Amino acid sequence: MLRPLAADASPQLKQLVESALEQTKITTGYDPSYVGIDYPGGDVPQETGVCSDVVVRGFRKAGIDLQKEIHEDMKRGWSVYPRKWGASRPDANIDHRRVLNLMTYFDRKGKSLPISASRGDYLPGDIVAWDLGNKVDHIGIVVNQWSEDSDGYLIVHNIGAGARCQDVLFNWPIIGHYRYF
Repeated sequence: MLRPLAADASPQLKQLVESALEQTKITTGYDPSYVGIDYPGGDVPQETGVCSDVVVRGFRKAGIDLQKEIHEDMKRGWSVYPRKWGASRPDANIDHRRVLNLMTYFDRKGKSLPISASRGDYLPGDIVAWDLGNKVDHIGIVVNQWSEDSDGYLIVHNIGAGARCQDVLFNWPIIGHYRYF
């Protein structure tokens, strides 16, 4: 069941949530391949992508190009970003598509919230990151689709079969919770 956003919700929050839900109709595949893309404003084909692309596309619809923002922030603060991938310098083709980089960027922007075991602490527009195990990270967007079964909001994410709106908030250990708008 779709719940209306708060009356005072910013236009950017509305655009982020709407974009996430729209992606469930467009992004039907999953492809983690490294791809050279335009900068700024680059994207892999809309029909595919990974979990982070859901977030990047949602923010872009809300007027924030995370590709550009993260690339510029990494140039300024390279030493604080993860080195998991062995990169020696920022790469505008891929850096914004990595969960740990998104988490670092949101932390640096002061957008972190406490991780909680209460569904009520996770609101539409929130970004949630998980540890799937085996050194695999995941990220998604809380949307205003309500689950009567769990009495909480659903998540739009892409975990391997395209963007889906599902009740997965507590399926894996949460490692990050962010509210940008």
